[in-house]
Amino acid sequence: MRPSLAARRAVLALVLAPICATLAAPAPAPAAARAPAVRAKAALVMEASTGDVLLARNSRDRRAIASTTKLMTALVALERTDLDDVFSAADYRAGSAESQIGLRAGERLSVRDLLRALLLPSANDAAATLAVATLGSREAFVAEMNRRAAALGLLDTRFASPVGLDDPGNFSSARDLARLAIRLRRNEFFRLTVDLPRAVLRSGSRVRMVINRNPLVRRFGFVNGVKTGHTSQAGYVLVGSASRRGVTIVSVVMGEPSERARDDDSLALLRYGLRSYEAKPLLAEGRILGRIALRFRDGEHVNVIAGASARRVIRLGDATSVKVGGLPDEIDGPLPRGSRVGTALVRHKGKIVRRVPVVTMEPVSEAAFGDRLGDFVGRSQTLVAVLLVLVCSLPLMVLRNRVVRRRREPDADERAPRREETPIR
Repeated sequence: MRPSLAARRAVLALVLAPICATLAAPAPAPAAARAPAVRAKAALVMEASTGDVLLARNSRDRRAIASTTKLMTALVALERTDLDDVFSAADYRAGSAESQIGLRAGERLSVRDLLRALLLPSANDAAATLAVATLGSREAFVAEMNRRAAALGLLDTRFASPVGLDDPGNFSSARDLARLAIRLRRNEFFRLTVDLPRAVLRSGSRVRMVINRNPLVRRFGFVNGVKTGHTSQAGYVLVGSASRRGVTIVSVVMGEPSERARDDDSLALLRYGLRSYEAKPLLAEGRILGRIALRFRDGEHVNVIAGASARRVIRLGDATSVKVGGLPDEIDGPLPRGSRVGTALVRHKGKIVRRVPVVTMEPVSEAAFGDRLGDFVGRSQTLVAVLLVLVCSLPLMVLRNRVVRRRREPDADERAPRREETPIR
């Protein structure tokens, strides 16, 4: 006789319980890295793939941002132009202290080289050329910069120029600069460019060699960006990034008192971030997550496995778990290998971060006639037993009904009509 549905569910729960418990058990938490002390007036450390903020100091304060303004200049240019487009240099009159590559009005350069000049030596003449050539005027370009900032949710940001000279209407926050840098890092050309110690610009009237103003990129292999800035009002600013073993960290320091402080604090924050996170496989593809009974075949099962892997960057020691749901009590074929039968919910700190399909490990054939017949016979035997009980109970029920009915009926003498006695005269 086949086990009851409740019994099969109990067996399935017993099978899944140790698996789920093993998957949910957190690893021993390592000691947390100690946050460094920095001199910046505002600072932030953010993990790039999740946006998790590890450290924040005055991260929503609106401050002058100097040439980190050019991050938005680069984003608008990347979105509105092609790298192979060729632009004529704008007539930009730079001040004596401004960074530039000496463009002459009308000199023709590719967008690729203009962006390299913008991002590495922070050339203001390249920024002005990109702005005018991309949207026709500096004003139209700045309006687009602000439109993109609003669309990206950069609530503490406002731009007044594509260059970044001190202007009361040009500001941002550490939080917004980090988010903007992460958005830009989706672009391969941007990622490769800000990771260059130097570059050669071959378009234009002459070949130019430009040097990355971010010395951390030149000195440390794991540092791969992003952009420096400095004015008297902003102080020293650096949006940095670094990657190691699948983890990418973005740091921001604003209002630093010197280049040395800017570089030391940025390096300390990047190292702190890299020590605090790990790229962890939360669920491996092909891992056995349970088994399901095969219909019409007593004692036979099919293993079910994770149909994909789940990997996430998390803080060291964070709790993760995997719970399998939606599995049927039994299945029948024909089903090919890899047929979806349920879902594994992957959680990080109690929040679902991934839904992974649970699939059959092997193909499931259709139950044979003999298996179906045996199942039918097993069910028929149960049915016959029930019918026998009913048949045997029927006479007793009839007899009982008769007894009850007789008890309720009056005697025959009571049912006969009364005869009136006639008096004898």
